[in-house]
Amino acid sequence: MSAPSRILIADDHELVRKGLRLVLQAQPGWVVCGEAANGREAVEKALETRPHVVIMDLTMPELNGLEATRKIRRALPDCEVLILSMHHSEQLVHEILTAGARGYILKSDAGDSIVTALAALRQHKPFFTSKVSELLLNTYLDPDRSAAGEAPALTPREREIVQLIAEGKSTKEAANLLGISEKTAETHRTNLMRKLDIHSVSELVRYAIRNQLINP
Repeated sequence: MSAPSRILIADDHELVRKGLRLVLQAQPGWVVCGEAANGREAVEKALETRPHVVIMDLTMPELNGLEATRKIRRALPDCEVLILSMHHSEQLVHEILTAGARGYILKSDAGDSIVTALAALRQHKPFFTSKVSELLLNTYLDPDRSAAGEAPALTPREREIVQLIAEGKSTKEAANLLGISEKTAETHRTNLMRKLDIHSVSELVRYAIRNQLINP
């Protein structure tokens, strides 16, 4: 008899987590091994429970799903990640794939696709809903178009700093959460604002919303 498939649910909305849990528990051989309400907790729970698949909301407090995926895939390369999002764009799909996720479905399609997606990922096969697959095909057929107008690339650490500051954290609070010195956090902040040509926190908040790092 094969071992049950362990699935971790990471979403900052309790109702979403409860709904997903009900669906998953109805599947024979599937076990919800944990839940997380933000990205940092998702990473901690993944390291603790070692799930086969993580269902990851893209926009979560403290650490967004993209950065959480990077950390989980780096620490647990056999763990697959299924991204859930309300948004889709060619740049976002590219970033998600680069982070190591091999599943990406829109929340509007989750009811019909979640079980199929998880079954595919459990076998280490990629799964994307039709809208996302279409974006991937467009990117493959016309890579120059997908590259046009992209914002300057930020490092994972810079993206974490952007999110925390946009959520209202001070530089000191961001440094404490990231386990770095306040001076280092301030350097990251200065560098990323110069890189993005941003001159105020309000502009940084708009950037974070536009790039799905925080909810509006």
